[in-house]
Amino acid sequence: MTTTALPPRAGRRCHNALNPLHSTLYFSPDLDREFGALGFTDQSAMRLAARSAALGAVGAGTVAATFYNYNHELLSRHLPAVWDIASPADVLAARLRTVDATLRRLLGEDTVSSPEMAEAAMLALRATEACTRHARPLYSAHADLPVPEAPHLAYWYAATLLREHRGDGHLAALLTVGLDPVEALVSHTATGKGMAPRWVLGSRGWKRADWEAATERLRGRGLLDAEGELTEAGTALRDELEERTDLLDSAPYEHLGATGVERLTELGRGFLVTAAVAGAFPADLVGKG
Repeated sequence: MTTTALPPRAGRRCHNALNPLHSTLYFSPDLDREFGALGFTDQSAMRLAARSAALGAVGAGTVAATFYNYNHELLSRHLPAVWDIASPADVLAARLRTVDATLRRLLGEDTVSSPEMAEAAMLALRATEACTRHARPLYSAHADLPVPEAPHLAYWYAATLLREHRGDGHLAALLTVGLDPVEALVSHTATGKGMAPRWVLGSRGWKRADWEAATERLRGRGLLDAEGELTEAGTALRDELEERTDLLDSAPYEHLGATGVERLTELGRGFLVTAAVAGAFPADLVGKG
């Protein structure tokens, strides 16, 4: 373990390089194929099962708590019913097959089997050695799963652990700054870095009226202006939120050390750019429109 101090927000930058590659799963046609073979016909059910399967055959209440910003009514339509279609173990196996096919398609066989991929997997797994389980249900559930042998799958798995570790801490930070599920989504979209409203509403199960009501609440707190843009106070709150999240998520990156974090960020960005150019994400996924 190194004691070299990290540059400011180095852990966040590393997370931002790794996390989107995990998310390619949810936009992949390979997911529809693999989960369709299990008997799934609804895309929301597929995606909810894919992310929650590590928790076991859970119901809507558990997923509402751990996912935070999903409408409980949407979750109740699919959970726990999805486990009558396929067991969590079968879903996890199909998820890994999806990841394998998706990364091979997006990155290419040369990148998947490259020394750089093996190096990235090694660095990311080393960072996870300092993750902690307490009060981190999604991370802890995924940490119970075996590490895949293939380097590209091990890299994706480690990125998933780091994603969920940061995500669990982020939920604690959201509670601290007082943003409810829809307010969190609206304010994130207002930064220009979150999903566009139509993608949020389509995937999280909220209605336009819910979005507008949350917008009005944020205006009432002085966090959004009349045009729905973040005010100075709103920007400060989102900055505070991310800084609190950084603090709660610092251990993995401090454990890896400045040199390791820099290299993992470099490798992760390279993979992400390749995946994005290959069409990993919808063109209109991010933005305020």
